[in-house]
Amino acid sequence: MAGAALAALGYGFWRAAQPAPVSFQGQMEARETDVAPKITARIAEVLVREGDKVQPGTPLLRLDSPEVAAKLAQATAAQQAAQAVASKAAHGARPQEIEMARLNWQRAQAAAELAEKSFRRVEGLARDGLVAAQKRDEAEANHKAARDQALAARAQYDLARAGAREEDKTAAAAQARQVAGVVAEVQAAQAETSLPSPVAGEVAKVLARPGELSPQGVAVVTVVDLQDQWVVLNLREDQLARFAIGSEFEATLPALAGRTVRFKVYMSSVLPDFATWRATRAGQGFDVRTFEVRARPLAPVDGARPGMSVLVN
Repeated sequence: MAGAALAALGYGFWRAAQPAPVSFQGQMEARETDVAPKITARIAEVLVREGDKVQPGTPLLRLDSPEVAAKLAQATAAQQAAQAVASKAAHGARPQEIEMARLNWQRAQAAAELAEKSFRRVEGLARDGLVAAQKRDEAEANHKAARDQALAARAQYDLARAGAREEDKTAAAAQARQVAGVVAEVQAAQAETSLPSPVAGEVAKVLARPGELSPQGVAVVTVVDLQDQWVVLNLREDQLARFAIGSEFEATLPALAGRTVRFKVYMSSVLPDFATWRATRAGQGFDVRTFEVRARPLAPVDGARPGMSVLVN
């Protein structure tokens, strides 16, 4: 009996002399995506509620923007006009216009030939002294004017047959492409009036209400991906040795009835200066910095939620 009592007493002293076990507390985090519209518009309808499961492309809300609709109508009309100009430049003059130019040239050519014959006759009579020199000069002027008009009419006919210049065609086509880009830009803005979810997950926050004006770039819905979770631990740098990148450790989640989960460290980074742990023991000659350690579970943890406590002993 005395030996057993001494043994128990010695074991008690030995246990009391052992350092207290060190435990750490962290919390679960998950990937969150803040979904924000790219345009300023009024919220017409909210299509999801907090807790809903969504997939990529699931509509989250619908926006109402009369300004975008008006800009689309303007851009569409401008595109139609630019395409018409480009098509006209590409096809050239109409057949009726070419035929009209040809007839004008033939009429001018006939007038020029008649003026030339009249001039020849008047010139012969002038040489014989039968008409005054003034009449001869007038006939010559009429002949030259009719000849030039015929040349101009022929040039108009050739121009109608040739169509628009290549530079004009290129400019018209470029203008049509530019306006098409404006239409595409407005159509992209119109597509933003129906805001889809870019990721799969669970709706964590709905910050929008019907009738409110939603500014551009301000988050209206937060989607959390419960399949991408990790634990965050804030540790002193003298405790980092057991949490090296690539190392594994076990921890419990009190919210899941103390379930034990195995984690693997994938990141370690120092926190800013305001999170530094100051030395408290005499003779300790340096300030101990605080590091943030992140670790992912080796297997998905059913029921785990962001914010749950994680205990590491």
